[in-house]
Amino acid sequence: MTDQKFTRRSVVGGMAAAGTLLAAGPGSAQGAPVKVGEINSYSKMAAFAVPYRNGMQLAMEEINKAGGLAGLGGRPLEIIFRDDNSTPGDAVRVAEELLTRENVTFIAGAFLSNVGLALGDFANQKKVLYLGTEPLTDALTMGSGNKYTFRVRANTYMQTKMLVDAAKAKQVKRWAIVAPNYEYGQSAAANFKKLMAAAVPGFEVVTEQFPALGRVDAGATVGAIAQAKPDAIFNVLFGADLTAFVREGNTRGLFEGRQVVSLLTGEPEYILPLGDETPEGWITTGYPPEQITTPAHKAFFDAYKAKFNDTPRLGSLLGYVVGYMIRDLFNKAKSTDTEALVTALEGLTSDSIAGPVVMRAIDHQSTLGAWVGETTLKGKLPTMKNWRYADGKDYLHPEAEVRAVRKG
Repeated sequence: MTDQKFTRRSVVGGMAAAGTLLAAGPGSAQGAPVKVGEINSYSKMAAFAVPYRNGMQLAMEEINKAGGLAGLGGRPLEIIFRDDNSTPGDAVRVAEELLTRENVTFIAGAFLSNVGLALGDFANQKKVLYLGTEPLTDALTMGSGNKYTFRVRANTYMQTKMLVDAAKAKQVKRWAIVAPNYEYGQSAAANFKKLMAAAVPGFEVVTEQFPALGRVDAGATVGAIAQAKPDAIFNVLFGADLTAFVREGNTRGLFEGRQVVSLLTGEPEYILPLGDETPEGWITTGYPPEQITTPAHKAFFDAYKAKFNDTPRLGSLLGYVVGYMIRDLFNKAKSTDTEALVTALEGLTSDSIAGPVVMRAIDHQSTLGAWVGETTLKGKLPTMKNWRYADGKDYLHPEAEVRAVRKG
């Protein structure tokens, strides 16, 4: 992670602080822009957040060139980006500024789960829409869910269930768990234990390691897992923690003869830094952009590469999907009124480049899925093999569980 000084008006990349309006052209959007405030960890989680912003910029550019928001008379969409410094307090302060100074219609974004929960609580108090995009915590749409908070990405439960469904055929019983010690990691571990216990008779966890986020002691963690002699490992580490864990595990032979199931590792943001140390055959959720050949995705891939001279990351795809979801929301609501937007977002269907995505009304969780496969090296490229797209609609929390814990 970097430790850049937080500036309320910071914007990573080429957009001005107040957003960028596109030059008018044939069919271009006209009139006063409709503003949306986007809050994210652009400095401290740049590996994900910068590609995410790029994908959202690309979507915004395409939407405005195609005539803007049809449901609002062709007005252009303007997304104003702000940095949350990866802290709940800064995120809430920036959200207040976006509403009072920039007059945004609603707020979106966040990366870390604790930041997303803080913004969800803020939205509920202020009665303003919050579209959580990246935070994976189940609580955002379950126990802490509220009328004004929605989430786009497949949550921790959904992605863990995808992995359990892929791993249960192995019938491995003795497991180690390693996860970052904050809400996301703890929730992933709890979901894994619950789902595997139901799927594999005799399942047991022989050790659990919860290093601090961003400060893993890889030697101690690998040593503790090796000492417990598990037959398989469930890993939730990501970013620099993942790289350190993989390097130390490879050095000590931790992964030899053991099945590893790993959340998020197949995402380019996290697998590319592994380079030639990429382990073979880990079952993981992720995104293999260079291998997806559907026409819609191919058009996105080519447009993104042409604009940014880089291949898309998972964040890029998410930002692009969210941009078009915002368009579809305004077109359905035909209004910038908060209550109209909330009503329109419940049950909204958006035809994304990953397929149809529906925002389930009961818990405000979308059905955007994830790719599930195995880690591998193709030449020098760390990527996925044997992958499939797991549609999120098949992995949502059971409705009875939602009703039991949601208060609003």
